[in-house]
Amino acid sequence: MKRYGNLYPKIIDFDNLLKAAKQAQLGKRFNDSVLAFNDNLEGNLLQLQKELKNYSYLPGEYHTFRIYDPKPRLISAAPYRDRVVHHALCNVIVPLIEKSFIPDSYANREGYGSHRALKRFIGFARSSKYILQCDIKKYFPSIDHQILKQQIRHYLKCRETLWLIDAIIDNSNEQELVNEIFPGDDLLTLIERRKGLPIGNLTSQFACNVILNKFDHFVKEEIKAKKYVRYVDDFALFSDSQDFLRTAKQEIEDYLTRLRLKLHPVKSALFETKYGANFLGFRVLPNQVRVRNDNLRRSRYRLRQMQYDYRYGEISLKDVIQRLSSWEAHLKHGDTYRLRKDIFEYWTFQRENWDF
Repeated sequence: MKRYGNLYPKIIDFDNLLKAAKQAQLGKRFNDSVLAFNDNLEGNLLQLQKELKNYSYLPGEYHTFRIYDPKPRLISAAPYRDRVVHHALCNVIVPLIEKSFIPDSYANREGYGSHRALKRFIGFARSSKYILQCDIKKYFPSIDHQILKQQIRHYLKCRETLWLIDAIIDNSNEQELVNEIFPGDDLLTLIERRKGLPIGNLTSQFACNVILNKFDHFVKEEIKAKKYVRYVDDFALFSDSQDFLRTAKQEIEDYLTRLRLKLHPVKSALFETKYGANFLGFRVLPNQVRVRNDNLRRSRYRLRQMQYDYRYGEISLKDVIQRLSSWEAHLKHGDTYRLRKDIFEYWTFQRENWDF
């Protein structure tokens, strides 16, 4: 495997930092932190470049908040200048490391994405009798820092770049508590081994693919699963042999133990594809692809909220059209013609009449 060096000059190049700043502010140009940074864009980028050159750069504190859609999760937002650094780093290292990824890893990759993963999943499900569907338990909070650093060093040998990556990992904030015990652990292991990555970081999204890349190859090349698809920590193997998948599950559990990860005991199961499987918000059946009921409920809640926001001038008509178009495009990946027709005939958007 090729290990890449001499990357740091490209990462801290001013043009790359400027490109990273433009990437980091997409959809957030009018945030206070972005406006403040852009008020002296060149000066702030030069200062950031200086800190990176003399290794005095230190990531700032995260802003954390919880979301409950579709499940409770802790989201951590890095300061804007740190997000610029994340983009600058990923601009250089992602194209190099991504060359080693398998084609059926779909998350956080340009040209891949959830809809392409869903299409692949449907094709595998409809051509196989059985499915082994798995979910890694508390994936982001469970990622072990030491193992992640070791994995990254399989691809990179540039000391300065590794220093920057280590700084980002080491300054990760505390995540949801995970107390999983693995073979060989003692009473101090849970204290000594740091774990958990902020879900909101671009670098975390890439790291989640890096740490499972060799696992992907293990599934394809050692287990020899011909039909396999992964999206972040959700993955599935398909086969006409129940015994093959039963054996594969045990091998997968053993391999994940090396990464200090475990399968979710409820969300991981082996069953016949004829009963249907949930994937990325859809229910995949032998002759139909439906929107999951819980996903539909959340979408209706968002529609009501959007209807309210538009009525009282919180969002523009352009925003409404853009969001509706995006949601309709998503629904089209299932058999949803009647659903889309009913929804768009039912929901209306009107401004409040302020005349007195």
